Amino acid sequence: MGTRGHLRTRAHLLAFDACVAAGVVAVHVALAGQDASDGLPRFSGPWWLGWLVAVCVGAPLAVRRLWPLPALALILAASAAATFLDITRDPYISTALAAYVVALVEPVRRASAALALTLVISAAAVITGEAVMTPSGPWSEAVGTAAFVWLIIGAAWAAGRVVHQWRARAARQERRLAEEALTEERLRIARELHDIVSHSLSVIVVKAAVANHVAEERPQETRDAVRTIEQTGREALAEMRRALGVLRGETADQRAGDPGSAKMAPLPGLDDLPALIQRAEQAGVRTKLRTQLAVQLPTGPALAIYRIVQEALTNVVKHSGDGTHCLVTITVDSRGDVHIEVVDDGAGNAVVSDGTELKGGHGLVGMRERVMMYGGTLAAGPRPGGGFAVSARLSPELEHSTATSRKEGAA
Repeated sequence: MGTRGHLRTRAHLLAFDACVAAGVVAVHVALAGQDASDGLPRFSGPWWLGWLVAVCVGAPLAVRRLWPLPALALILAASAAATFLDITRDPYISTALAAYVVALVEPVRRASAALALTLVISAAAVITGEAVMTPSGPWSEAVGTAAFVWLIIGAAWAAGRVVHQWRARAARQERRLAEEALTEERLRIARELHDIVSHSLSVIVVKAAVANHVAEERPQETRDAVRTIEQTGREALAEMRRALGVLRGETADQRAGDPGSAKMAPLPGLDDLPALIQRAEQAGVRTKLRTQLAVQLPTGPALAIYRIVQEALTNVVKHSGDGTHCLVTITVDSRGDVHIEVVDDGAGNAVVSDGTELKGGHGLVGMRERVMMYGGTLAAGPRPGGGFAVSARLSPELEHSTATSRKEGAA
């Protein structure tokens, strides 16, 4: 609930308490003016004293949510005075209403101490008023009335504690969901940055190695490699600025006003795959792309496909290298289910040969996380005839149900 909604609700509660307070004051004023026609002791003091006690019993209810303990103390004292003066011998309804708010908003130790003190004072007032000052029956009747007062006040206090615990659990649940959403967003941006940096640096490292080896014999090829390094670096910087801008919460207008910021570009998707294939070819991987799309995909699944292919090609560049033949196949059926396959023959000269990434580094972990978001599966491993294969299946229609099940599991 927003701040305005909270203030509006609080104003309504205060208005409700004011109405209750006015009603209680009116009832006690009427009781103070009754005669003794029923044979029970009645108030015989001056009218202003009856009005004063009535106001002190009811008026603090209007501010019980603002100052709960002072309101309870004043109402309890006024209710005891009303009992001593024979204005009323009700079961301390006003005191119970004040005790409810004390239990609702105060810490458990303070609320428990207030309850104990309230029970002692109310019982002493009832027994003293009914059995000692103006007895209207035997002691057992006074004790029974005191027990009934305890029941009313104790039930109101218990109800306040129950509501307090319920609100505390709801607040903890809300904080936990907010923390989970924040963590998920951080992981998403971390995946984006990893994919951007890993892919771009792999291409840069490959082309730098080529330039270093042919700098003297083939200067034109060296210039081409340096040009590719420059282009890849610029593209990586643009994507990183966009991702970091999202992390900082920048808007498109803020980016436009910053000369050092990249223009707000749409998230990459299926239409950007040819450019991705071209960058892999510039790194020396002979790559082909085959697509069969029965339906158009939303932005989320399209981005996941792009990142999975990007990470798979990054691994090909790093671990198979120049001269490798690679085939990327993407199939989307009429139901929207996606099948991604990236296969290479491993026939190139690898720049990175330790296989660290393929043993479960952040690349494969990131691919698995993206696949799991859409209720899919991922298989990655060496091929029997050489090379490496990555196969992923996604079901975009399961994204909503998967996210819902995660939230229900947290609840």
